[in-house]
Amino acid sequence: MAEFIDLESQDGVRMPWNVIPGTKQESTNVVVPVSAIYTPIKHFPNMPLLPYSPLRCRTCRSILNPFCIVDFAAKIWICPFCFQRNHFPPHYASISDDNLPAELFPQYTTVEYDSPGDNSPHVPPVYLFVVDTCVIEEEIGFLRSAISQAVELLPDNSLVGLITFGTFVHVHELGFGIVPKTYVFRGSKDVSKEQLLEQMSFFAKKPKPAVGVVAGARDGLSSESISRFLLPASECEFALNSVLDELQRDPWPVPGDQREARCTSTALSIAASLLGACVPGSAARIMAFIGGPATEGPASIVSRQLSEPIRSHKDLDKDSVPHYHKCVKFYDGLSKQLVHQGHVLDLFACALDQVGIAELKTAVERTGGLVVLTESFGHPVFKDSLKRVFQSGDYDLGLASNLVLGNPTPFVLPFSLLLNIQTVLALSSAVHGLPSARNPFGIFEINCSKDIKVQGIIGPCASLEKKSPLCSDIVIGQGGTSAWKMCGLDKSTSLCLFFDIVRKETPDATMQSTSNQFYFQFLTYYQNNSGQMRFRVTTLSRRWVAGPGSIQDLISGFDQEAAAIVMARQVSFKMETEAEFDPIRWLDKALINLCSRFGDFQKDTPSSFSLSPRLSIFPQFMFHLRRSQFVQVFNNSPDETAYFRMILNRENVTNSVVMVQPSLISYSFHSGPEPALLDVAAIAADRVLLLDSFFTVVIFHGSTIAQWRKAGYHNEPEHQAFAQLLRAPHDDSDLIMKERFPVPRLVVCDQHGSQARFLLAKLNPSATYNTEASLPGGDIIFTDDVSFEVFLDHLQRLVVQ
Repeated sequence: MAEFIDLESQDGVRMPWNVIPGTKQESTNVVVPVSAIYTPIKHFPNMPLLPYSPLRCRTCRSILNPFCIVDFAAKIWICPFCFQRNHFPPHYASISDDNLPAELFPQYTTVEYDSPGDNSPHVPPVYLFVVDTCVIEEEIGFLRSAISQAVELLPDNSLVGLITFGTFVHVHELGFGIVPKTYVFRGSKDVSKEQLLEQMSFFAKKPKPAVGVVAGARDGLSSESISRFLLPASECEFALNSVLDELQRDPWPVPGDQREARCTSTALSIAASLLGACVPGSAARIMAFIGGPATEGPASIVSRQLSEPIRSHKDLDKDSVPHYHKCVKFYDGLSKQLVHQGHVLDLFACALDQVGIAELKTAVERTGGLVVLTESFGHPVFKDSLKRVFQSGDYDLGLASNLVLGNPTPFVLPFSLLLNIQTVLALSSAVHGLPSARNPFGIFEINCSKDIKVQGIIGPCASLEKKSPLCSDIVIGQGGTSAWKMCGLDKSTSLCLFFDIVRKETPDATMQSTSNQFYFQFLTYYQNNSGQMRFRVTTLSRRWVAGPGSIQDLISGFDQEAAAIVMARQVSFKMETEAEFDPIRWLDKALINLCSRFGDFQKDTPSSFSLSPRLSIFPQFMFHLRRSQFVQVFNNSPDETAYFRMILNRENVTNSVVMVQPSLISYSFHSGPEPALLDVAAIAADRVLLLDSFFTVVIFHGSTIAQWRKAGYHNEPEHQAFAQLLRAPHDDSDLIMKERFPVPRLVVCDQHGSQARFLLAKLNPSATYNTEASLPGGDIIFTDDVSFEVFLDHLQRLVVQ
């Protein structure tokens, strides 16, 4: 697996099939889709930054790359995608085999272009806090403290706004610092953008334009009117803190048999319209802090009557959900509005009850927003995660609104004509259509070889509906396009791309070796944190094989981890979009077909079955995926399931694997920290276990260790080794939690304690209440789930039939 990690460290790409099935039938037979998991803004310390515009193919618009064939004498390059012959422009006149531009160096398959001719003014990042006040006073206090700390961490030039909501929506005019001033809107009534502008006196001093769309200071609004509601952090700190200090629980009385009147949808709609009018196309984030279910407005998830329960998975399966479809339709419309404006919706849901994440999923995911779910605004998961959003340093998120990103390491080009290339840049940028700072939204595009089409993307993006010959008739996720818009990303955000091999069978399946390469090019436009436009280009080449002798070649390029995560994203997507879909049956059928095709066995002899080391761990991944929270929705609310899937759909392969199959580390007196099998047999009385399941980190003490700890032996000087044993898993868990978002929940528990369930639920149940007794000092799991050994035995029997 190391070679696949090396490929990821070079280009940010993991593919299940690194040797690709070469025909449509072959790609169907291999079961796991031809796909790629790509991290668009992954940081590469040695990635070249090129201070000039890219050179494009005049036919397919792909970018000059190391896989192009170059004729140095004729000054011509041949595009590997469409085979078009292109002439180099005059400023490449001195190009030769010894004098190459960086984009032709074989090791630079990922490069980044700067746009030096763009000196347009840039809008600073914008943060609009939308705060729920229908919570108890203690929660208000936690929120007040958290938001105050967040504002202190913001850059001084960041624009800040505040909306609070309960029964009514309050838009706070922070620019009027003499006395607190707010504009109040009824929570049960949807407010249009035109009504909002009129009622908030945006045209009191400057008349409304007779025609055109009102959009920011350049199109109809005065800077003075915008600064009433969005102020630089350095100027509004006093006014904002004054409002927060006076913040109180929603004052409207709530009868004992009813829920609070919480108008979440109205508040988010007003926030979107306000940003759309004031700062369209800017790096703006709506940060919503929600403490309970929406009961008022155009998208309430439940009525105010406590006698009506909030929808469950069973209600969704039966379609017995009176509010759900209307709510999803509303937030689908809101997501389109936010994507059009280039703005991000972040959701911090902190409540014991459901708040409506299942309905809000579309709006958060398509805008690339962050999501955090916990039970209280005082919980460390919320407080530490919110700090991570704004902190800078080694463990920052590398957060990007409209793909805002930190500067990569500069690179000096070994190319002699850069001295006078600047004169060509402005013209070249205009011809090649790089986005300008006045239109800074992020765009992701794909180019492929002619025998490959794009089915779609599962991940945090929205389709730009750019129809092209690259689009497949089969649509998965955001499909039917070859370009997507991304309003917000961080440095680990990853997109899962699905491809369709359309090449038909040929009489001579073993064609000439010169034509057995498929090419992919991923193009990402974004704006960095200093407002400069950047254009990242990743170009890949993968060998394809076809015919009877191709199985060993396919196995040699199989990435088990990437394949497991592609299957996890696909099964989650199917569960949400296909009625009557049986995920367990689908996964089992896929695994049986894969093992039948690539396993070695004698018919009707299960003991003869074996898998190549390249495939041997894949059944284990599928076993844990079947038991994971992505597939097993029992005992999870729709909100929790939506939350887990949203995180899965945006994380890279390494983090996603931990969600599907958690890692387990064992600590004991006999040896240092060492990986342990994810099995109940790993539990021993004299061991400490550290479980990392991404969302939760568990430190589990065996019964003997727990007794010694309670006796205080670790505090005595002669037992320093024991103190070190107790401290080691805490040090390791701190490292895990520092670099992860959302910050995981830390559970410290003892064997036979109530919270040991967090560990036991993830372990393979090789010892249960109806099997033989466990080892002395070990444990058993009270479950009827089959163990991995039984699962594998059944798999072998079915494969060899």
